[in-house]
Amino acid sequence: MRLLFAEDDLDLSAAVKALLERNGYLVDAVYDGAEAVSYAESEDYDGIVMDWMMPEKDGIQALMEMREKGIQTPCIMLTARDAVEDRVAGLDAGADDYLPKPFDAGELMARIRAMLRRRESYVPDTLQWEDLTLDKGSCELKCGSQSVRVTGKMFQLMELFMENPRILFSVQQLMDKVWGWDAEAEINVVWVNISQLRKKLADLDTVAEIRVHRGTGYSLEKKDDGVRA
Repeated sequence: MRLLFAEDDLDLSAAVKALLERNGYLVDAVYDGAEAVSYAESEDYDGIVMDWMMPEKDGIQALMEMREKGIQTPCIMLTARDAVEDRVAGLDAGADDYLPKPFDAGELMARIRAMLRRRESYVPDTLQWEDLTLDKGSCELKCGSQSVRVTGKMFQLMELFMENPRILFSVQQLMDKVWGWDAEAEINVVWVNISQLRKKLADLDTVAEIRVHRGTGYSLEKKDDGVRA
């Protein structure tokens, strides 16, 4: 699942982004309200976590603009403003939940999970394709009685492939979707993570494989669907 996180405190942004990614989410981090609106317009996010006090546009202004534009992505306001009237203002602006700072990391994760469960297009905690299951709660890939743990970018890559089986992704598309448009990582991190995932799938003895399309990209395929990679 992909989240938009808007927070102008760079240290807090980095810490929360790392927390969310450790829990298997794809995260785009932005640092002002205007940027948050722009990203929300250009990408189909599953959820938004947004600070109130930000430059350019504050969180309330940004959220109201999103709602006026028809963007109904669920949103949690995350802010130091915790008076009752502030909570009312945030919820009236279109927020689905409101969590004051300082906050507990476990509570934030629980609120995000609850927010995502309330979506009309609820996405289950497991993905199934052929004989392969990806458990989002435990970050495990399972085939029959066997399982392997996948975390971080490997988990996010596997989630993307299992949500889009037999779809060909170029290396640049994978870089953009998993590492983000503004990622500073080198493109070879895609190859490294794909190689590790292919080894894990081989260990599971699943019929699923990540097929290499030379010079083109990668796709999740069934082993007997044509020539194996």
